Amino acid sequence: MTKTITNFHDLIHNRRSIRNYDPDRPVSDEILHKILEAGRVAPSAANFQPWKFIVVKSKKFRKKLNQCYHQPWFHDAPAVLVVVGYPDRAWVRKDGFNAIQIDLTIAMDHMILAAAEEGVGTCWIAAFDETRLRKALNLQDNEVVYCITPLGYPRKGYKKARGPIRKRMEEVVEFR
Repeated sequence: MTKTITNFHDLIHNRRSIRNYDPDRPVSDEILHKILEAGRVAPSAANFQPWKFIVVKSKKFRKKLNQCYHQPWFHDAPAVLVVVGYPDRAWVRKDGFNAIQIDLTIAMDHMILAAAEEGVGTCWIAAFDETRLRKALNLQDNEVVYCITPLGYPRKGYKKARGPIRKRMEEVVEFR
């Protein structure tokens, strides 16, 4: 399998959200392991690692997940990654700020970039039906789903969209 990106800066500039998956081309366990390893080694506040990553590959469970997010392209993905956090296990600052969302965002970003490095498409999703998703996965009360992403290869002939227009450096960076 050929990797599509060879350099980190190319990777971050060329990664796109994919919304067109080949349902007949599964992601190998070897590549899934690389993606999950990227999340496992991600930094977290005080190194608490308050997370769990669930990979849904079986048709039975994917069908349940399809009830949680109703976009047809999502239903074609051969796997779905669910990022679960434990707010009660996350680092909390003295003023009460809980770092759980930051920790899980970093882990998810690591996994999305690792997937892109392997040529696997992703699309960060937060607009899912949390109640249905929790029930489908039989989650405990202290387990919170923060985001999901399909994992799969783009359909043959799929053309990546032009990259999003980004603000100029001078608009977002300030030196003091």
